[in-house]
Amino acid sequence: MSVVVGYVPTPEGESALSAGIRAARELGTGLVVVNVESSHGARSAAPRDYLQALETVLQGSRLPHQLLHPVGDYDSAEEILKAAESHDARLIVLGLRPRTPVGKLLMGSTAQRVLLEAGCPVLAVKAGQA
Repeated sequence: MSVVVGYVPTPEGESALSAGIRAARELGTGLVVVNVESSHGARSAAPRDYLQALETVLQGSRLPHQLLHPVGDYDSAEEILKAAESHDARLIVLGLRPRTPVGKLLMGSTAQRVLLEAGCPVLAVKAGQA
């Protein structure tokens, strides 16, 4: 069993990671962090060296963990849902970012899809709330 965290190098992603680490400790499970680097859509402005910093945080948590970092034409929601299923997730943790009404209408939402399709509870956190 595990806690699965959808991570991006943003304040929302950092809040999700903190909440996921805390939840994994409370549940006595391991942690699976999913960070999809898509070849389409918006790319993070953060340099790729964030992966080393992320691994340092995970090692510092002293929890059993796995970092999944698919690169290419991947859908973030799909990868999070697959990880949750294959790692028998007890909980999925996601960071939420504000979206404009037009943004909600025109673009799909990873968080919305995970919330609707997950087979386990989903904890959604805002930046600074972990």
